Amino acid sequence: MTEQEIIRILEESGALLTGHFQLRSGLHSNRFFQAALLLQYPDKAETVCRFLAEQYKNEKIDAVISPAVGGLIVGQEVARALGCRAIFADKEDGQLVLKRGFSIKPGDRILVAEDVVTKGGRVQQTIDLARSFGAEIVGIAVIVDRSGGDAKFDVPFKSALKLSLPTFDPAECPMCKEGQAIDRPGSK
Repeated sequence: MTEQEIIRILEESGALLTGHFQLRSGLHSNRFFQAALLLQYPDKAETVCRFLAEQYKNEKIDAVISPAVGGLIVGQEVARALGCRAIFADKEDGQLVLKRGFSIKPGDRILVAEDVVTKGGRVQQTIDLARSFGAEIVGIAVIVDRSGGDAKFDVPFKSALKLSLPTFDPAECPMCKEGQAIDRPGSK
């Protein structure tokens, strides 16, 4: 699958938005990737996530873990393509935890799946959680890496697409200076 094919799928689904956005990281941007708009189309989600899974097809993966809520469908579809379990971590008191009877055993080979990475904090929390159970992290699979190369991990980090979307510290944001209303689409 080429970058242009992925961009076409994102555009067809309306997942690339233009406006004034506050990202989960706290940074502002004039562009936003709303994964949910892609993931609402199961056929498109399957296509993109199967492409992600192909990048790890030669690894023996016991489970795919994703942080709730954004990574849930990504993790499910990547796990389906790899033929393994899909589990997710819930947020509780600002931390990620395993609930719902999910388990990770020492030595389990785990792939972390997420929809988008900007700074990588949620992915790192997911890695740390899985490692706290003795898991071996095989890698990270995300639909969109919008970190501009700033998100660094100690395991392979693969994305379907790298987007260099501008981000601004709120104090330096040109849209704020122009008085544009801000949208917080990450949790809508």
